[in-house]
Amino acid sequence: MERCFRSSSAVALTSALLTLAAGTSQAQVKTVAERLGHPANAKLLIIHADDLAVAHSVDQASFAALDQKAVTSASVMVPCPWLTEVAAYAKAHPDADLGVHLTLTSEWKTYRWGSVAPGDQVPSLLDPEGYLWGEAGLAANHIKPGEAEREIRAQVEGMNRRGIKPTHLDSHMGTLFAPALFPVYVRVAREYGLPFFMIRFPNAPPQMLAQLRDGDILLDALAMANERVRPEEWRDYYAGILRSLKPGLTQLIVHLGYDDAELQAIAVDHPAFGSAWRQRDFEAVTSPEFKKLLEENHIILVGWRDLQKILPSR
Repeated sequence: MERCFRSSSAVALTSALLTLAAGTSQAQVKTVAERLGHPANAKLLIIHADDLAVAHSVDQASFAALDQKAVTSASVMVPCPWLTEVAAYAKAHPDADLGVHLTLTSEWKTYRWGSVAPGDQVPSLLDPEGYLWGEAGLAANHIKPGEAEREIRAQVEGMNRRGIKPTHLDSHMGTLFAPALFPVYVRVAREYGLPFFMIRFPNAPPQMLAQLRDGDILLDALAMANERVRPEEWRDYYAGILRSLKPGLTQLIVHLGYDDAELQAIAVDHPAFGSAWRQRDFEAVTSPEFKKLLEENHIILVGWRDLQKILPSR
């Protein structure tokens, strides 16, 4: 099983990424590692927690992992109801590396949310019930780019208003990697002076490559658990990622939470990225064995705040 991938994935996020891929047309004079003060062939790893604000359980597990330095960054779903809890954490932890998990979908069966911008200003983002679309494909087929831009700006400003200074942008379920929406994503990131989640993949459509510039910081690889990993293999899966990590900049995305009544209710009929999944992720990355493997494999942990500091002046 491929553990740390550069060209394919079974999960929705990376499937969306594969439709556009990325890479700069001109090589950087220095590697990201060198720009951060490390050897050119260093193994850099961002351990990133998705979905803060979606649930109290997710917040508490993610805060614990951040406090233990078991993850180096996280990103926040601004339309979700536990945003105020994240804001309180950010106020108490001003150095926390928190980005905006730009959210244009609402995928759970019985737990749904709408837009941050007024609904009459972003009608193409909403399904017939008034919630964000439940699937990335449906969202990409319906959303008008101008309305997507209005919404993602509202989400960034929603973070700022609550005193959470974002360190980067990424996209929940990969919706913003649809070809028509990708330029909006890149433009907003640049306007706010933020790095944006993007992976180097071959065979990118030229219209997507045209959005990228020298100096954009692109990931060399992405790793994330998928539904082919059996629960009893969970820790071995993550151990394999660390042992096989290549030089360059890799992001490991984890989905943290506690397998409690709240998260079980939210994730009803949704085992993928559900409560038991998130408990396994939390236990894996906070384990002493995981920390030991990082050291044994000479992996240097970095965060999006580090990358933000080396963005070229616009």
